[in-house]
Amino acid sequence: MNSAPPGGAASGPGALGAWLLACRPRTLPVALVPVLVGSALAFAEAGRFSFVVLLVAALCATLIQVGTNLHNDVTDYERGADDPTTRVGPRRATAEGWLVPSHVRLGAALAFASAFFIGLYLVYLSDWRIFVVGVVSIMAGYAYSGGPRPIAYTCLGEFFVLLFFGWVAVGGTYYIHAPGPLSAAVLLGGAAIGLPAAAVLVVNNTRDLDDDRRAGRRTFPVLFGRAASRVQYAIFIVSSPVLALLTAKDVGAGDWSWVCLASLPAGLRLVRRFRNAGAGPEYNELLAATARFGLLVGALLVVVLVATA
Repeated sequence: MNSAPPGGAASGPGALGAWLLACRPRTLPVALVPVLVGSALAFAEAGRFSFVVLLVAALCATLIQVGTNLHNDVTDYERGADDPTTRVGPRRATAEGWLVPSHVRLGAALAFASAFFIGLYLVYLSDWRIFVVGVVSIMAGYAYSGGPRPIAYTCLGEFFVLLFFGWVAVGGTYYIHAPGPLSAAVLLGGAAIGLPAAAVLVVNNTRDLDDDRRAGRRTFPVLFGRAASRVQYAIFIVSSPVLALLTAKDVGAGDWSWVCLASLPAGLRLVRRFRNAGAGPEYNELLAATARFGLLVGALLVVVLVATA
């Protein structure tokens, strides 16, 4: 295990810029969208909504995502998975020497701890089930790149993202607003939002295929190749608007449900771009575009749910 990165902080973007880079702000919408959708579903189905719950849940989700990103930044460096001389993705703060590994690890711990203690308010508003959801979500954020067998180093990463950024986040937010059994709409909505988030990881892992193979990772592209990843990405992207449509129909949105398909043309363009991508910068742009697509799917679904409630 490396104890200090080879570079020097002086060559970096400055302390604030390095921390911002390590937090990966472009990934934060992936954590926020399911909170918005879960809140909108509670309003549309049960007539229950709390702006305070929305804000606190969004803050907790953001903190867990930041903690996961910081932990990933430092553990990938320590495992030798982020080589600045060969990396084609965005530069990583710890590997570049802009931040000290122990500081990044502490930052991740503070983000996770803050999410835990702020989340206790949501437990107070609901019940012990939300405590379990919160703790498991924080543990999953750590396990994504930590422990003896990190999830990020296996082909289970996409399912992990679908589970926690889809069903767990949407369902957990819904339950805080409106405690009770989760409906079919919540499960459909969770899948609709979780699939674009998983597609972001597909882009990331396909871009990093060669580096991941050298580092011993066994991600989906490493095991099955780029062609299989293209199929996987297409399924995730095209299914998302369709599932959003089914979600809206299940809560009685009627003809308004078809608004959810307005994101489909953008999704088809992404599928074509992903099929033709061949260099690191192309994948970097596609990754950000995929995250924006997930935001679009979620925004359209929220608008339909609120407008027809």
